[in-house]
Amino acid sequence: MDDATTARHDRRAELAAGLAQVRARIADACAAAGRDRTEVSMIAVTKTYPAADVLLLTGLGVTDVGENRDQEAAPKAAEVAAAGATPRWHFIGRLQRNKCRSVVRYADAVHSVDSVRLTRALAAAAERERERPLDVLVQVSLDGDAERGGAVADGDASPEQSLDRVAAEVAGAGPLRLAGLMAVAPLDWEPARAFARLAALAAALRADYPEATAISAGMSGDLEVAIAHGATHVRVGSALLGKRHSLR
Repeated sequence: MDDATTARHDRRAELAAGLAQVRARIADACAAAGRDRTEVSMIAVTKTYPAADVLLLTGLGVTDVGENRDQEAAPKAAEVAAAGATPRWHFIGRLQRNKCRSVVRYADAVHSVDSVRLTRALAAAAERERERPLDVLVQVSLDGDAERGGAVADGDASPEQSLDRVAAEVAGAGPLRLAGLMAVAPLDWEPARAFARLAALAAALRADYPEATAISAGMSGDLEVAIAHGATHVRVGSALLGKRHSLR
């Protein structure tokens, strides 16, 4: 084998080992929570990693891939598609309204909608660029600090970032489909406290929108706690792909 083939073979082995470990963790967490393993999807978060890694992961059976930045995700998704792979792409980073038109061209789901204005921009872009509705998860701020991203559930929220208003806006937009909620545990909160709060908010959302069943929560370090509190999607980067490269 030449050097490039050897490197690709070695990287595939590294990814296969990481994938096996993460899958085992998810299976164990589901068993501990009394949940069926099929209830939880793993999103491989590939930010800063090349399209070559995405192709290796899809070859290993990974079906869901997450990205945080459109300027990286758009060309990566195009390269992966050109190679014949068709993972389900999840946009999970903070989204600027001027990036909506680009994102809706490749993303199957957006996890980070947190305002009425962003919802409207995304709906307008999806209307122009897509034939099928775009799955949307409303990002919720668990500690009520909207400055760090997320719609706010309590009564002090502005109409622009009220969880109820944002959810209603998404649900009423024909080009969008309200899929559920996403959250990141605040740094100063224990994961159990954060994900219990998210579970309660998700239950309240389902009371109004029964089809909004997705709960995107948990990362490499806390996926077990998230699964114990009902997460349907866990976003895994470093535990799967190794130490993340620095963003340039």
